[in-house]
Amino acid sequence: MSTHRFSRRSFLRGAGVTMALPWLESHNVWGDEPTKDRPASEAPVRLAVLFSGNGFHSKEWWAKGEGKAMELGKVLEPLHDFREKMLFVRGLYNAEAMKGNIHSSQTGNLLSGAPIASGGDIRSGTSFDQLLAQTYGRSTKVPSLVLGCERSNPSVHKNYSMLYSSHISWSSPTTPTPLEIYPALAFDRLFKDEVTPGDRSVLDAVLSDAQDLRRGISSSDQRKLDEYLDSVRDVEKRIENAGKRGELQGWRPTLDKPNMARPADGIPQDISEHMRIMCDLLVLGFQTDTTRITTLKLNNDHSALRFPNLPSVSQIGHGIDYMIHHLLSHSDGEDWLSVNRFFLEQTAYIARKLDSIQEGPRTLLDNTMLLHCSSMMAGALHNNDQLPVIVLGGAGGRLKGGRVLEYQDKPDRQLCRLFLSMMDKMEVRPKTFGDAASMLQEV
Repeated sequence: MSTHRFSRRSFLRGAGVTMALPWLESHNVWGDEPTKDRPASEAPVRLAVLFSGNGFHSKEWWAKGEGKAMELGKVLEPLHDFREKMLFVRGLYNAEAMKGNIHSSQTGNLLSGAPIASGGDIRSGTSFDQLLAQTYGRSTKVPSLVLGCERSNPSVHKNYSMLYSSHISWSSPTTPTPLEIYPALAFDRLFKDEVTPGDRSVLDAVLSDAQDLRRGISSSDQRKLDEYLDSVRDVEKRIENAGKRGELQGWRPTLDKPNMARPADGIPQDISEHMRIMCDLLVLGFQTDTTRITTLKLNNDHSALRFPNLPSVSQIGHGIDYMIHHLLSHSDGEDWLSVNRFFLEQTAYIARKLDSIQEGPRTLLDNTMLLHCSSMMAGALHNNDQLPVIVLGGAGGRLKGGRVLEYQDKPDRQLCRLFLSMMDKMEVRPKTFGDAASMLQEV
């Protein structure tokens, strides 16, 4: 188990605001002591889980080869620059998710492998990200950050609650972890002592403390601190501007004119901007070690999002907003491929930002496991006998990328075996998890 202690960490403080510091070479930021195996202030391993619903284009989710020679299908082409830091895992599946074989029953236990209750009851299992948060997450201000870009759906579909389609992170078998879709509130949770809207900038509150710190660190650390503070300011401004434009893009009115008051500000109208802000918050949470565990649900399974930001091939002169995501997934056309690539571009964006942040001898991406998955392979087929799984990053030197791992024709190909392997790299080692009793040794 990690020896980092939240109580001994270094922060910038101001009235009602606490900001954890990024890694600095001349300042013991994370409050740990050196051991014979590890120097002081070595960066911890982080976990990020990204989810996009309804699977992918059936013919374009593939990878083959190794390292720089790895070839990628069209869906994965946005990750071309990260082939040497990517693990492509094919053939894993979730046996319990196959029993209902609809969106809800395929999604609600994706990260737990647990049986799903139907008939109006809600019961799944504690997801592996939250199992990590209960132990590994104790050393940080925010044990886990659970973000989303689409509201949860409380309805029922074919005898299963649609809450299963809306949540992949579960704090207990009966409690989905609250999903934060408002960027401003997610920002507040990271940096403010109380999660309430406020007018004062986080940076303005800690500016005096930051100036004091700046005088006592190296010139290299001064540049790193300035870059970090600039990135926080940029996210603050984008959240403020985005919140002025109205509602989430997936929502469509049924009237030509409103018959109610305008919804309150808070969610970016542009889905692309909404996702990018959430991606930036994920990076900031890791960069400051405010949290080490984040899930980002880009959309729901059975999603109602539309994508007018993406040009349509089939509807010349229009965006891909003529059909909701779920219905679009039933095709394998060029518009569906464009939406798939848009989701993977978010993963690439996060990876690029993480890889640009140096933490001693490694980058933040080298110290992270970035998992992107979905609850079915192809939306057109609803097939989940094998699931789409990629992992980027190095887990602090414990994970080797540039590989394709094939399990389709092997026994014991439970997805939960991968989760046991990932938890092991974060020094959390349950004997079993979900339907798995052993790790994937190749990982």
